[in-house]
Amino acid sequence: MTPTTAIDIRRADTRFHTEIDWLDSWHSFSFGPHHDPANTHHGQLLVVNDDIIRGGAGFGMHPHRDMEIVTWVLEGRLEHRDSAGNHGVIYPGLAQRMSAGSGIRHSEVNADPHADVRLLQMWVIPDTAGIAPGYEQKDVQHLLDTGELVAVASGSGHAGAIHLHQRDAVMWAGRLAADKTVELPAGGHVHLIVARGTGTLSGEQLGQGDAARLTGVSDGDLTFTATGDDTEIVVWTTA
Repeated sequence: MTPTTAIDIRRADTRFHTEIDWLDSWHSFSFGPHHDPANTHHGQLLVVNDDIIRGGAGFGMHPHRDMEIVTWVLEGRLEHRDSAGNHGVIYPGLAQRMSAGSGIRHSEVNADPHADVRLLQMWVIPDTAGIAPGYEQKDVQHLLDTGELVAVASGSGHAGAIHLHQRDAVMWAGRLAADKTVELPAGGHVHLIVARGTGTLSGEQLGQGDAARLTGVSDGDLTFTATGDDTEIVVWTTA
């Protein structure tokens, strides 16, 4: 690890929490009524929400502008509809990006009337304000099957990834077997969250929902090692 690399560990239970009858949501950054001026973003990453939506429930139509919104389902199925006519059902291994651009409305509803759906929803600032709204989804299971850390959403043209309208942002995901070690990508700002399972980062034990905010990461600086089977991590690199 280079002397300029900084590591800030954030434990799962320190996140902002919203719990109502149909939603259990943990917010890594200020969101909605939860606001801390010292915790609004990490680089260009503004939102990481870890949501459980009960069967048949969800978010009705609501508006967004000028945001790249990536939805990553961990368990279950989530149905998306928007005012541009896009419709899709998102499941584990399917990456989805909605560009809010000049303005769009969308709904997100648990596609199963009985079982919960769990997902991460993440927002990054786009390169340019006021672009035409857009939508893309792509099954990236074949990338995850490698057992490596792979780019699943990218503004830098990574093969096989969905496209982000932010040239400096990449979302990486890895489904790791026990004792598997992966090297974290370089970036001015790097954010890692353990979506499922356990692992170690620079000797620090991390559990489900724990996150690390890293700055000044160079190639080869840091590795993450899974300490249990079925460990899944999501990593963002931004400027």
